[in-house]
Amino acid sequence: MGVPAARIVFDESDREAVAEAVTEILATGALTLGPWTERFEQAFAAEHGASHAVAVASGTAALEIVLRTVGVRDRDVVVPAVTFYATAGAIVHAGGRPVLADVDPATLALSPETLEAALTPDTAAVVLVHIGGLITPDVDALRAICDRRGVPLVEDAAHAHGSSFAGRAAGTFGLAGAFSFYPTKVTTSGEGGMILTESAELRDEARIYRDQGKGSFTTNHHVRFGASWRLSELNAAVGTVHLRRLKEFVETRRRVARQYDAALAGLDGVRPVTEPAGVRSNYYKYVALLPPGVDRAAFKRAMAEDHGVRLSGEVYDLPLHLQPVLADHRRGPLPVAEDVCARQICLPVHSDMTDDETDEVIRAVTAVHRRVTG
Repeated sequence: MGVPAARIVFDESDREAVAEAVTEILATGALTLGPWTERFEQAFAAEHGASHAVAVASGTAALEIVLRTVGVRDRDVVVPAVTFYATAGAIVHAGGRPVLADVDPATLALSPETLEAALTPDTAAVVLVHIGGLITPDVDALRAICDRRGVPLVEDAAHAHGSSFAGRAAGTFGLAGAFSFYPTKVTTSGEGGMILTESAELRDEARIYRDQGKGSFTTNHHVRFGASWRLSELNAAVGTVHLRRLKEFVETRRRVARQYDAALAGLDGVRPVTEPAGVRSNYYKYVALLPPGVDRAAFKRAMAEDHGVRLSGEVYDLPLHLQPVLADHRRGPLPVAEDVCARQICLPVHSDMTDDETDEVIRAVTAVHRRVTG
């Protein structure tokens, strides 16, 4: 039958609701910064228990806008080495210098120890990334370190729609959280991003930055070096409709993850990245570490060619300090980041995944593991 790496889920009722919204939008001609953007912002803020939300063109734009508002130009920003290029790219584009830190192997996130090791006298901000939707239980300790240093904690929550720790939602632990609505995310708007914050001042600045730095929508009066970071009304409508399914999607993904946890517990040397106490992941990705020495490329190829199961992209196969474009920011080896990036795989998790598909993945992983560890 085969299991794809990813599947984007819009059922018939979703498609009908989007089509109705698009018809309304096209009839009114209000194609940007209109009522659907406001609805999307209000719904996303309410879903995560936040006071303010600002919809923007992408998750990368969300992060860059926050960093521009903080003021990181010509200063250092701590970022974990295990994350997507865009986390560091947003820092560079905002004028900052990425300081790449190692991670906790249990959560793939910053730890208090790795954060302390990366702080400099000129640190302007710290970016915490929730890899695969998992929030580190050290988040309060990380915030406390930032508070003592007088620097803001910013969450890259691109993976973490609906994730929580101790009952608090992703995007609400620091000054602001930046979310992505890229097509593969748990909920999507096609393309887009969102900023969550408790700060009315940051909200207002973000609205200025997203619209070419204009002081108001209707005037040619530019007060910031912003960009075209608006979210279209069409994308906002898609995002608003899909967001209604978030709780359902997360429950399905968590059911799949529980089945994977039980199955992988019996495979020698395979270590899933599991939830610590108090953490509730959305399982945007189900991450597991292969035994040392196993050829990941061969493992993935055998899964696909012999069993029809395609693993989704790793998070991530190359740590930031080994990315060619960030060579100028290398400070030396980061052993944990290098190890987990070399060994991680992501088992497919879909928001409508069936038990038959889950069983098919488990059989394939078990068979390939037996072959490669012989």
